[in-house]
Amino acid sequence: MDDASELIPTGRPLRRGWTTGACATAATRAALSALLTGTFEDPVMIRLPGGQTPSFALAHEARGTDWAEAGIIKDAGDDPDVTHGALVIARVSPGPHGTGVSFAAGDGVGTVTKPGLPIPPGEPAINPVPRRMIREVITDLAPGGDYCVTVSIRNGRALAEKTWNGRLGIVGGLSVLGTTGIVVPYSCAAWIASIQRGVDVARAMGLSHVVGSTGHGSETAARARLGLDEAAYLDMGDFVGGLCKYLRRHPVERLTIAGGFAKMAKLAQGAMDLHSARGTVDLERLVQLLPAPLQTPGRAANTASELLAIGGVPLATAVAQAARDAAQEMVGDRVHVDVLVVDRAGSIVGESA
Repeated sequence: MDDASELIPTGRPLRRGWTTGACATAATRAALSALLTGTFEDPVMIRLPGGQTPSFALAHEARGTDWAEAGIIKDAGDDPDVTHGALVIARVSPGPHGTGVSFAAGDGVGTVTKPGLPIPPGEPAINPVPRRMIREVITDLAPGGDYCVTVSIRNGRALAEKTWNGRLGIVGGLSVLGTTGIVVPYSCAAWIASIQRGVDVARAMGLSHVVGSTGHGSETAARARLGLDEAAYLDMGDFVGGLCKYLRRHPVERLTIAGGFAKMAKLAQGAMDLHSARGTVDLERLVQLLPAPLQTPGRAANTASELLAIGGVPLATAVAQAARDAAQEMVGDRVHVDVLVVDRAGSIVGESA
């Protein structure tokens, strides 16, 4: 799944796109260059966390006496992303001395109001990796500078109504997201076909143990724990049902499923597709797994991550065991299943074995 040319049944390659975080980072660089030199970089090139160096054409430029802003049209590739085509704008202005880089939510970018998310309440909904990318471009152009970056997304308030932001307590607009800067097309048929080909390769190599991971962090944790052959690791994404059904027909001896707490909680509750658009975690069912003294504070939690902070390893272990049971039922008795639950820091916090 690391190859951008995975095919849909028609044979047309799926086109990848760029996250809102990547667009905001590129817009920040162009705006800061204009603030410093009077000239906008266009196209503007940035470095993504994986080392890629894409260039972005500017769709908006504006300057004032002590600020500059640039905007980029988000291209999500073939992914059905609600932000595809949205104008992502970054305004850069000098900040108070000694404050470093600070962030503000402009029009169309939400503000976090509930705990349990990667960003604390009161902060603009700009996730940690985009913040780091933005700080890096500012450090590159103006080392040690103090700047405020205000990110806006045109029509973001309306677009946010099509997302889960309201339920998560993000008010006023969208989140600025992305961990790699790249949007991988969310095509069920293409992704499941790639999973199946991965199983085929593993079987052909005589491997008896494969690992289905929901993302990069969980795969990294599984690699560190298991140390298997490269071909054993399958980028399962959200399609745990697709993987299990294929292994039921084409078994190997052992399947390890590795994923974040919320996704493994969804699997434990019977979900076969773990994507956020396909449903949410039943928090009350998770609360029932807590010891009685923790159930009252547990019911005040707004997210699965907040519940994990309350329940800790025992809760993660209970979720891992329930997720294992659900996956075992899907895959049948010819494959032994175990589950690893990985937290946001990339540590294994629960396991079924």
